[in-house]
Amino acid sequence: MQRYTVKGTISSFKLNIRKSKSLLYALVGAFAFLLFTFNFSGVATAAAKHYTELQFTLLPEIKLPKYERFVLQNGLVVYLMEDHDLPLVNGTLLVKTGSRLEPPDQVGLAGFTGAVMRTGGTKQHSPDQLNELLEQRAAAVETSISEAAGTGSFEALSEDLETVFGLFAEVLREPVFAQEKLDLAKTQAKGGIARRNDSPDGIASREFRKLIYGNDSPYARTTEYATLDRINRADLLKFYGQYFYPNNLILGIVGDFEPKKMRSLIQAKLGDWKSSPKITKSPLPAVSPAKAGGVFFVNQPQLTQSSVLIGHLGGKFDNPDYAALDVLNGVFNGFGGRLFNEVRSRQGLAYSVYGYWSPRFDYPGLFIAGGQTRSDATVQFVKALQTEIKRIQAQPVTAKELALAKESTLNSFVFNFQDPSQTLSRLMRYEYYGYPADFLFRYQKAVAATTAADVQRVAKQYLKPENLVTLVVGNQTTIQPPLTQLATQITPIDVTIPSPPPQAKN
Repeated sequence: MQRYTVKGTISSFKLNIRKSKSLLYALVGAFAFLLFTFNFSGVATAAAKHYTELQFTLLPEIKLPKYERFVLQNGLVVYLMEDHDLPLVNGTLLVKTGSRLEPPDQVGLAGFTGAVMRTGGTKQHSPDQLNELLEQRAAAVETSISEAAGTGSFEALSEDLETVFGLFAEVLREPVFAQEKLDLAKTQAKGGIARRNDSPDGIASREFRKLIYGNDSPYARTTEYATLDRINRADLLKFYGQYFYPNNLILGIVGDFEPKKMRSLIQAKLGDWKSSPKITKSPLPAVSPAKAGGVFFVNQPQLTQSSVLIGHLGGKFDNPDYAALDVLNGVFNGFGGRLFNEVRSRQGLAYSVYGYWSPRFDYPGLFIAGGQTRSDATVQFVKALQTEIKRIQAQPVTAKELALAKESTLNSFVFNFQDPSQTLSRLMRYEYYGYPADFLFRYQKAVAATTAADVQRVAKQYLKPENLVTLVVGNQTTIQPPLTQLATQITPIDVTIPSPPPQAKN
C-alpha cells in the first residue's frame, strides 16, 4: 500500500514535474523582467513596435530523434526510441484492420472487438484482476479499433515495464471477450444511438458524410439497434482471429529503457506468437461521390440557429499538390483568412466559419466549408461561402495572403515534433499506410516552394463549385428567406432513429 501511495499516478507524476519546471521558469522570467526594467526603464515607450513589425529568427532545423527499427522472425515490425527525460515507457501498436472491413449488416462489430478485447480480460487474468494489477502500478493498457486501424497502447513507470508489458502482451494474444463485457458495451452503444440527435453539429457531420460517400459506404454508415442485435461473442472472436497476428502489426515503444533489455523483453513476450500465412492486404472499399450537388435539409424545430456544411469529395495526402492545397487552407482559414475577414468580420454572419481541403491517407477525404449562423442569415451565409470559393479561383492570392498562409503553416511544423512519442507515432503511421518516412519533410519543402500561381491553380483544379453539396440543419419556420432561394428543390432528410427490434420471447 505504501508503495502505491508513493508512486501516485503517472499523470500526477508528470504534472508535479511540469509544475516544478513552470515555477523555475516563472522565477527566472520574473528576475529577467526586473533586471530589464531596472536597466532600461529610461527607454522611451515610443520605441515599442507593432506586432507586424517584429522580426524573428528562423526556426532551427528539425531532426528526427535516433530510433531503431527491426522485424521479428514472426513478422512483427518494431520501432524503439529512447527518451530518458522521465522514468516512463509508452508503447503503441497499429493493427492492419478497421471498421471499414466489418460486414455491412454488423456495423459496430470492429468497435466492440477493440473495446471488449481489453475490458473482457485475458485467459490468465479476469477483467477485475487485470484492472487491479494496472491500477496498483499507476499503469494503463488500452485497445480499440477505429475506421482504418486497430490500436493498442500501454503506459508504465520504467520499474514496472516488464510486468505491464507482459499484461499488454496477454491482452493482445489471449483475450477472452467476456460475454458480460460485450453486453455492457452493447448497452452503452444503444445509449449512444438514442442520444445521437442531441447535437445539431453531430447531425450535420453524420448526414453530410452520408451525402458525400453514400448511406452504405463504410465511411458513412452508422450503428443501429438492428446491427447491434446481429453481433455476438463468436463474431468478435472471428473478427479478432482475422487480423491479430504478429505479421499484421507494427509496435512502437518510446521512453526510459535500455534497448538490449527491451529487445529481449519483446522477444520473450511476443517472439513465439505464431504468424499467419493467410494474412493479405485487404482490398479497401471503393469510393465515389454519392451526390454531385443539391441542397439538403434536416428540420429541427427547437433550434434558433442553423448548422451549415457545404462541400464535395476530396483527395489523399499523397497527392503531389497536397502542399499547395494546404497553403490554400491557410488563405481560407484562421484570423486574417478570407472566410474570417469576409464572412465573419465584414458581413457578421457567423462567429466561427471554416473551409478546408481535408485529405486522408488511403481514401479520398473531403473539401468542406461551413459554420453556424442565425436562422434568418442562413441563406446569406451559404451564398457567402459559395462566393468565397469561387473568388479564390478567380482572384489571385496576394503576396501578403501567401506569406501569411505559408508562414503559419511552416511555423506550426515544429509542433509535429514536440516529443519523441509524437515523432515515433508519425513514423509508424507512415509505414502503416505505405508513405515514405521523410514524407513530412518533403511536404515542408513543398510548402516553402509554393507560389501564388500554385494556390490559384489548385483552387481551379480541385474545388468544384458546381458540385457543392449543401446541408442545413435548422428550424424551417425561422429560416427566412427560405432555402428555396438557394435551389428550386430542397431535399429533406429524416433523421428519425429506427426503433429497436422486438425482443424474442422465451
